[in-house]
Amino acid sequence: MTVNGWFQIFLFLVLILAVTKPLGIFMARVFNRERTFFDPVARPVERLLYRVTGVDENHEMRWTEYAVSMLMFSGVSMLLLYLIERVQQWLPWNPQKFGAVVQDLAFNTAASFTTNTNWQNYAGEATMSYLTQMAGLAYHNFTSAAVGIALAIAFVRGIARREKETIGNFWVDMTRATLWLLLPMCIVYALALVSQGVVQNLKPYDTVELVESQQVQKTGADGKPVVSPEGKPVMDTVTDQTIAQGPVASQEAIKMLGTNGGGFFNANSAHPFENPTPLSNYLQMLSIFVIPAGLTYTLGRMTGSQRHGWAVWAAMAFLFLCGVTTAYWGEARGNPLLKGADQQVSATQPGGNMEGKEVRFGIADSALFATVTTDASCGAINGWHDSYTPLGGMVPLANIMLSETVFGGVGAGLYGILIYVVLAVFIAGLMVGRTPEYLGKKIEAYDVKMAMLVTLVFPLVILALAAISSVQGFGTSSISNPGPHGLTQILYAFTSMAGNNGSAFGGLNGNTLWYNTSGAMTMLIGRFFMIIPMLAIAGNLAKKKYVPPSLGTFPVTTPLFSVLLVGVILIVGALTFFPALSLGPILEHLLMSAGKTF
Repeated sequence: MTVNGWFQIFLFLVLILAVTKPLGIFMARVFNRERTFFDPVARPVERLLYRVTGVDENHEMRWTEYAVSMLMFSGVSMLLLYLIERVQQWLPWNPQKFGAVVQDLAFNTAASFTTNTNWQNYAGEATMSYLTQMAGLAYHNFTSAAVGIALAIAFVRGIARREKETIGNFWVDMTRATLWLLLPMCIVYALALVSQGVVQNLKPYDTVELVESQQVQKTGADGKPVVSPEGKPVMDTVTDQTIAQGPVASQEAIKMLGTNGGGFFNANSAHPFENPTPLSNYLQMLSIFVIPAGLTYTLGRMTGSQRHGWAVWAAMAFLFLCGVTTAYWGEARGNPLLKGADQQVSATQPGGNMEGKEVRFGIADSALFATVTTDASCGAINGWHDSYTPLGGMVPLANIMLSETVFGGVGAGLYGILIYVVLAVFIAGLMVGRTPEYLGKKIEAYDVKMAMLVTLVFPLVILALAAISSVQGFGTSSISNPGPHGLTQILYAFTSMAGNNGSAFGGLNGNTLWYNTSGAMTMLIGRFFMIIPMLAIAGNLAKKKYVPPSLGTFPVTTPLFSVLLVGVILIVGALTFFPALSLGPILEHLLMSAGKTF
């Protein structure tokens, strides 16, 4: 670990803190429908959209109508993406002449991008046409992010309103999230990325001759290496290379700002066409956190308790620092099994475990990126998580297991941590022997039941499917390592999909009928089965009367509340997942420390 590394980490948090208030104020004004500087541009477009689609912008929805609207929109969008993938060979902007995406992979991808997961069981530059990338995947990057923001605002309204039956209008919230927030930010951001060298064009791929021919192992139609009857690898001579390109910057911008994570290229943000410079790398990390952080200030402003918004931000920031410190330490100390590798810091060597990392980013920026992208359910990567040390790789996994509470995805992070706020307030009420209260609303049995339903659905789907995959041949045949690391690969896959993150331990081959199908169902459950109970809580809170605070009310604006909130999140996560982690990365770490291979 170096001074420069720590400086970059703390500078990152300071910059996120600096942008939280101005962006939070802007979002509060947008969703309260107050006038903003962007109204002259966005408001005419908004009116036109409502006129064309027949939306009554003044119509308020109960939570059930809000949920149905969201589900119908997501379902139709998912079907549209599936159809685009299946017929892309007949559609324009396909200079590489890619064929139709196979059924199970198309289903998995459609579910993935609809749920803001962006799990990819394919190489984008070798599978998807330009039209599919733009009209299919990038479109869902915008809409899934906008849906998440709309849901978070609906929850905040449920907290803020008193004796109301409604929590807003889904179509208005989603439209405003897109027109006022995502589109303008992405236009500016995409141009900034282009200035750094990120590719943006519609040209066919280029083919260039290699300076020196290369011998590579031949791969079969199934994507597996070919071996001779004697068991020796069958080699091919490669004399040229295909340079993939396309509309990358436009997709990269919303991929990061919308905490989507699905890259244009298979190498994601480790690819120099997606992330060419240290500055572009830093901008990408910052862009992942800006909207989730700003929403905490929006929470405080819309509920009339700004100190509560900062208390939630502080809890998130503490968990982020714990994660990045552990990941940085784990990677900087290196891997004792690599006895012949120089893992000491020097003028020509960054030190630590550089396996699977880009030299231009090094240990600190790789550990920071891995922490940020899994805190925020983004899933973009600039290094191979599968190549991290056991404890370093456990940090991204544990981050996702905390259920989008450390800043989290756009919108999803806020309503994810608010579920734990409800539980923390309930526990605090039990401690003092009073009915729990949250910002003037009594937390009752119905609210706690819905909150517990959210916290139980998430681990149930992860642990059940991971258990099946770890004992059945259709699951274990996809892992690249036996023993505890193989278990971690499977556990990471279902955790990432259920948490709508999308990153992976890349040693697992997910492009099989089992993982495509079970993964798609996991992503849909992880998104929508957790949203519906959340909206039920929002609708129930909106109907309640305001109860003035008394001497027995537990304040949710103090450092003590932040400590309680962090404690509840960590205890629930540990009780749920520690047994699985102990058989995976923790056991792998003990074996590594003992100098044993696995």
